[in-house]
Amino acid sequence: MIEIVSNDRRSAFAVTANAYPGDSRYVLPMWSDFDRMLDPAKNPLVRNGHGRFELFTALRDGRPLGRIVAAIHDASNARHGTARAQFGYFDCADDPEIAAALLAAAEGWARERGMGEIAGNFNLTAMQQVGVVTGGFEGAPYTDMVWSPPHIARLLEASGYAPTFPMTTFEIALSEIDPALLLGEKQQAILADPDYRWMPIDRRHFPQRLEESRLILNDGFDGNPMFVPPTAEEYRFQAGDMMWVIDSRISTVVHHKGEPVGAIIAIPDLNPLVKAVGGRIGPSFPFRFLWHRWSNRRAVIVYQSVARAFHNRGLNGAMLHKVASALKAAGYTTLGGTWIADVNGPSLRQAQKAGAKPLHRLHLFAKSLRD
Repeated sequence: MIEIVSNDRRSAFAVTANAYPGDSRYVLPMWSDFDRMLDPAKNPLVRNGHGRFELFTALRDGRPLGRIVAAIHDASNARHGTARAQFGYFDCADDPEIAAALLAAAEGWARERGMGEIAGNFNLTAMQQVGVVTGGFEGAPYTDMVWSPPHIARLLEASGYAPTFPMTTFEIALSEIDPALLLGEKQQAILADPDYRWMPIDRRHFPQRLEESRLILNDGFDGNPMFVPPTAEEYRFQAGDMMWVIDSRISTVVHHKGEPVGAIIAIPDLNPLVKAVGGRIGPSFPFRFLWHRWSNRRAVIVYQSVARAFHNRGLNGAMLHKVASALKAAGYTTLGGTWIADVNGPSLRQAQKAGAKPLHRLHLFAKSLRD
């Protein structure tokens, strides 16, 4: 017998341990992040009236085997003229009955609120983890990447969902690239121009750099599909914990004549650590954390953005040159890049120029809710 329960975060967190084998590539979130992100009283997306969501967990004979979050990003629908609900955190056993029950719960919740379609994964917005993996399942994901087993896409299609909005994540073997090859005349001119200053993202200046990076993100991504500018509170809620893991050598905010115009946010990959501790902070966590900081050789670019007034000036390439050089000097050997949509030609060309190789193929899966 299948039972669907609402807003039980502990049961929902336990799903993947039951649904996926221990040797899968899936990396669970930290419990503390999962708990606060899906607490409507804490998440400013809900608290400030920009969105709403409900968490559903499927139990068979009391054992949690699937979960899904149904959400409506009201600010996104208002900005883009849509009536779209979203699903996210969709993880379940390879069980058609469990999947169908979860998807029916999410669809019913969305229909009751007047939505005409539903799409996902979105965890919970387009600026967080996005997509369902449809290829490259063997690749180990980096921090801030979704990984899902092959049966998730298959179960979605069996319930009437169609793949859309194709995306790719990337990986760069740093030993195989020469950062100097990223430099053309525009990039060289920027690096030689004293009006540009390269500001590290360190703990001392973290609040200031965090706000500068948000402003650059909101400006640079303004025309992107599905993008909704996060407020200062939303951005701090999503990224504030980054202060404890930041490596000031590998991220930068670029100022031009004192104004922030570019940002590239790279962090050490935490997934091996999170997988090793089972997503929980126990007595051994400080020692494991220190060991990971010493031994880790993987990093990930969470995003890079340039203010629109500085597009097509070569700043993206100059930033990537700076960060790639710093990563190599700091001893990192591989660099992950979070999703780039197929429609984003300039970013795909930049990734190719940097020597990036595809890691995962992803799609959103969508379904009409209209009869």
